[in-house]
Formats: sequence, structure tokens, C-alpha cells
Amino acid sequence: MNHRLRGMHQCHPDIIQVSRISSLIGNAVLMALAAAYLIVAEYKDWTLLPGWIALGLFALSLIWYTWFAPGLFYRTFGFKVSDEELELRSGWIWLNDTVVPMTRIQHVELESGPMLRKYGLAEIKVVTAAKTHVIKALKLEEAEKLKLQIGELAKVVEHDE
Repeated sequence: MNHRLRGMHQCHPDIIQVSRISSLIGNAVLMALAAAYLIVAEYKDWTLLPGWIALGLFALSLIWYTWFAPGLFYRTFGFKVSDEELELRSGWIWLNDTVVPMTRIQHVELESGPMLRKYGLAEIKVVTAAKTHVIKALKLEEAEKLKLQIGELAKVVEHDE
């Protein structure tokens, strides 16, 4: 484990698989669009260079965001909740250490898209006046408990709709 994250909680390891699948889908769509451009360009007698450049860049993006970035994110992201603050650490080259005072938190959201739900995961969004901080990929039960804990510590009032 990264020495910077000692004593901190990490995301669930399934985030690696979720990120890889999402990246694969997104990059496959982009590569299909680049291939479609190449087909149309050949038919219309346009220049093929933009299509080949795009296809190459999307292939590099596919490799990076499918194989390397998910593991790096998992190994370099950590968070810690105390009575006074939420601390977030991330980064490999550009290190990011954020401390959010509980008094600055306006509300806390729990989100779970289709890919996260498939793996029983959710993410927490902690909203301040300046920024939204995200804690990705926690088991749903853990995320619900953490949301309530942060909400209570920040004295966020839940309104019934």
C-alpha cells in the first residue's frame, strides 16, 4: 500500500473492474466513430489522416484507461473521516491532499449508476460551496453508513420529499 495512505480507507477493489469495463465501452464507441469516419472519407474521397490519427489516439486511450489508470487510482486514493474533517488523498504524479472541514459541508449524496449497481457499489458526493468531492466505489452498505456519518458530523438536515 502507498505510504501516503497509511491509516486511511480505500475504495473497494471492484472499482478496477468497473473502470475497465466503462473505459472499454467508451473507447469502443469512439473507435467505432473514427472507423465510420474512415469509411465515409474513403467513399467521399476525403482525407483519411484525421480518421487514422483519431483511431490511434483512441487506441492509446483504450490501453491507458483500461489497463493502467484503474489500478493506479485504486492504489493512490484514500479517505479518512474524523469528527472535525474529511480528508481525501489521491494522485501518483500530482499529489492531491484535501481537507474538508465538516462545518463547510452543505450536503451529502449517494449515487450508484448501472455499472456500480452491478457490483453492489456506490459513490458518495460531499458538496461544499466551492466543490463536490467524490469518494468512489464503496460497498453499498458501507456507503450508506458513511453518508449518514458524514451527514451527522456536518449537521446536514435530511428533508423528506
